[in-house]
Amino acid sequence: MITPAGKECRYYYADHHRGRNVQECRLIARNRNNHEPWIPALCTSCPVPDILQANLCPDMHLEGEVARKWLFLKEVKVTAYCTRTMSEVKEPHVGCGQCHTPPIPIDEGDLK
Repeated sequence: MITPAGKECRYYYADHHRGRNVQECRLIARNRNNHEPWIPALCTSCPVPDILQANLCPDMHLEGEVARKWLFLKEVKVTAYCTRTMSEVKEPHVGCGQCHTPPIPIDEGDLK
């Protein structure tokens, strides 16, 4: 679904049908430890749509929370885990580096 920031995100949900006004981030809603409320303005600086566009690994699991950046500023903090290697992903845009191996080079002599 398209976020208020204009990016595609699978975790954003909105329902405005027949007078309903429901907007939520399902990534943040499933985090039980989150104490800060989600607001649609957080979508403008959220890194999740860019991560999802750069890395479509089915083994990567994202968790998000709303954190205070400064006194009044809030931001979305994202952590990523690889369920195949059971490790934290340092750079979610790239992945863990172990799930997707680089292609094997082919010698031109093998093609003849």
